[in-house]
Amino acid sequence: MNALLLSNSRSPDGAYLVHALDAIRALTPSQAQTTTQALFVPFAGVTMSWDEYTDTVAAALAPANIALRSVHGFANDADAQAAVAQAELIVVGGGNTFQLLAQCRARGLLQAIREAVQGGTRYLGWSAGANLACPTICTTNDMPIVDPRGLDALGLIGFQINPHYTNALPQGHQGETRDQRIEEFLVANREAKVLGLPEGDWLEVTSAAITLRGPHDARFFSHGAAPIVMAPGAILAG
Repeated sequence: MNALLLSNSRSPDGAYLVHALDAIRALTPSQAQTTTQALFVPFAGVTMSWDEYTDTVAAALAPANIALRSVHGFANDADAQAAVAQAELIVVGGGNTFQLLAQCRARGLLQAIREAVQGGTRYLGWSAGANLACPTICTTNDMPIVDPRGLDALGLIGFQINPHYTNALPQGHQGETRDQRIEEFLVANREAKVLGLPEGDWLEVTSAAITLRGPHDARFFSHGAAPIVMAPGAILAG
């Protein structure tokens, strides 16, 4: 398996996917020496059209020699599922994780994507797209704006990701911190593990190991234990 699971798409200066572009090039079958035929899953997009989202991502990935076609453009679900099986790279964008999962489930794409990636198709996902790679989407930060008919996801990795992770709390804010929210999840799901993945970081997933990449430390949570600080380069599983 070969995958990149990014916490976020935009750098602090607003640049789109630029912070991980070298890693994205390395993910492609030819390391960007030849054109990679990629299939985009735009369904997390809510406030922009899926056509607009596809155009934005296509422009961002062009420097990595990636040619993008969106799965929503096929005439029917069977054709979309067949395209998943034929793609060299599956790209799943961020946005609302509940809508992403609902659309993938309704179109029969969950099993198709799972089988393709487990069979060697490369996977690139950020934010909601990283959540979709987990056993469930329960550690997303998003509001459940639609009912996805279940929270189980692709299960490409064996632990949960909390993207955009920060435990910062604005002055005067009386809501829970992110750590408290993750603790709530772990009380209800005691066998689960959660990686708090800060913006700017990503996971490099291969069949041999899952490695933390990027500039920031991450935090690995389990029930009844203090969070473990993971430095860039740390191997989370292998």
